[in-house]
Amino acid sequence: MTRITTVCVYCGSAEPAPPAHVRAAQDLGRSLAERGITTIFGGGRVGMMGHLADAALAAGGKVIGIIPRHLEDVEVGHTGVSDLRIVSSMHERKEMMASLADAFIVLPGGLGTLDETLEILTWRQLGLHDNGIILLDVDGYWRPLNDLIHSVVAQGYAAGSALDLFHTATSVAAALDLLEHMEQPAAAALTERM
Repeated sequence: MTRITTVCVYCGSAEPAPPAHVRAAQDLGRSLAERGITTIFGGGRVGMMGHLADAALAAGGKVIGIIPRHLEDVEVGHTGVSDLRIVSSMHERKEMMASLADAFIVLPGGLGTLDETLEILTWRQLGLHDNGIILLDVDGYWRPLNDLIHSVVAQGYAAGSALDLFHTATSVAAALDLLEHMEQPAAAALTERM
């Protein structure tokens, strides 16, 4: 087991985002940078993505953005990040983000964020990785997803162990506390297992 040095943050790119969500993104970006943890994100400079990256950069952090070529113009790739990688597809984006991450934190976002979250949960369930996943439940944003996952288990479509695939935190401080107690598993890279 080794210390977590990179965190993939899934979050929305829509504007405007609720002020509490923006504050959480900024607080998370700054806090990761202050801890010397590299932030990996979807590469956009707008919405929650932009707030997260800008705060991490302002605090002296390293930020890696990964954006598909077809979204670079739509989301306006964040050229100020430490490392902006332009890939050919959404699938390549998600695989690269996951392969670089020691852990995952999910801020509020839209359907893309929901897609990324369910996929990384599924990959963990399938044993493709064993990295920690934290839902940052700002103002109860992820409560409906949490309820849905409990319902899936209650209806017998997933084992009770599905509830152990992730943690929920209601504040950035609580998410960072969970992160501090996680260690990166010394296992094969995600891309080697796919």
